[in-house]
Amino acid sequence: MGVLILLVMAAGVAAMLSRKIPTAFALVILGVIIAVIAGAPFKGENSITDTVLQTGASMLAATMIAIILGSWLGKLLDETGIAGTLVRKIVEFGGDQPVVVALGVLAVSTLVGTVTGSAPAAMLAGIIGIPAMIAVGIPKVTAAGTILMGIAAGMPFELPVWQFFSTALKLPVSDVRGYMIKLFPFALAAAILFVVIETRRRGAEHSWALKSATAKPPAADSRAAARRAQLGDARWYALLTPVVPLVLALGFKIAIIPSLLAGVIYAVITTTPPRDMSKRLLRTLYAGFEVAAAPIALFVSIGILLAAVQLPGSIDALRPLVKDVSPQNPVLFVVVFVVLVPLCLYRGPLNVYGLGAGIASVLISAGIYPPLAVLGLTASYNQVFGVADPTSTQTVWAAQYAGVTPQQVMARTLPYVWLVALGGFCVTAATYL
Repeated sequence: MGVLILLVMAAGVAAMLSRKIPTAFALVILGVIIAVIAGAPFKGENSITDTVLQTGASMLAATMIAIILGSWLGKLLDETGIAGTLVRKIVEFGGDQPVVVALGVLAVSTLVGTVTGSAPAAMLAGIIGIPAMIAVGIPKVTAAGTILMGIAAGMPFELPVWQFFSTALKLPVSDVRGYMIKLFPFALAAAILFVVIETRRRGAEHSWALKSATAKPPAADSRAAARRAQLGDARWYALLTPVVPLVLALGFKIAIIPSLLAGVIYAVITTTPPRDMSKRLLRTLYAGFEVAAAPIALFVSIGILLAAVQLPGSIDALRPLVKDVSPQNPVLFVVVFVVLVPLCLYRGPLNVYGLGAGIASVLISAGIYPPLAVLGLTASYNQVFGVADPTSTQTVWAAQYAGVTPQQVMARTLPYVWLVALGGFCVTAATYL
């Protein structure tokens, strides 16, 4: 039965890679099929309808709320001009020095990455940052990669990510926070190395042509730009908005959802007249729902898959197979999982926002690795996926906006994020095995 479940998972990966079935749909189908193979009844305890579909669909509810709040805050950063002001100030400070400009845009991208992820994060930093970097001679691939490496450097402190790992792996937020603090230096060092090495190694490439920047923006984006133009630069104290949730969650140990709400409130209070607050809050909330819709659909399907692989029948079937192929020696642990890094790309089996979540659940439920060790694996792989996966929305957007292909960005950034994963695995093996 365990072999059959693995074959079904492999078929699911093939369907996702070939894009014949959207990832969210594929994960739901996988969850139901795995439950059937595991011998789950149609209804009742540990059943297909009550456990896999009903409980599983809402398993990551806290993560979904965090995603909505992060998207809401991201829309506020955009509409109020906070993100644009941060980038413009950095570019003005850097002048015509490519490395300084790139490092400044990297810093803003890192701040944005602590608030929200995916394509919205890339847009917040990249709409101004990418043309500015290209204008001072930074190669287009490097400009796109700088945005992505910056977002990934902020990812260890992205509160919705904390909530996801906490819920999916059944870990206290404090444990997730502790590991992310250890992972952050590797992500930040790799990002800085990328900027310094790639801008100097490639030399200046002065090019003013930016295909996506000259395209006519959507009407909604034009209206938002008009509002920002009327408002001008955001005030200096409003620029602290991205830091507010992080300080509350990291420094004061406030729960994730209240921390994000505090960021929303701070953003609107510091940028909006009282008479316009309600309208702005509602407008950006509804816009945030549009951004959050796709991740929420994905998290519903991930919850269903998690519920399926956590069924007693699934655990009993998979435990002996997974145990036989999982390295226990710390050195071998690092070597094996570093070699497997490419499997988290192209929606592969180690992508935590896909089948990788199910595999992580099996590793914990079957007692193969401690939950914190599995956190180290999944968080390290997530650093690679967030930058170098040509199918991730942030990579696609940044590459296309810079006028290059996602595959070019992958080739340029993969060595650096591979090193981040190596660092994460070393910390995991030394600390939790």
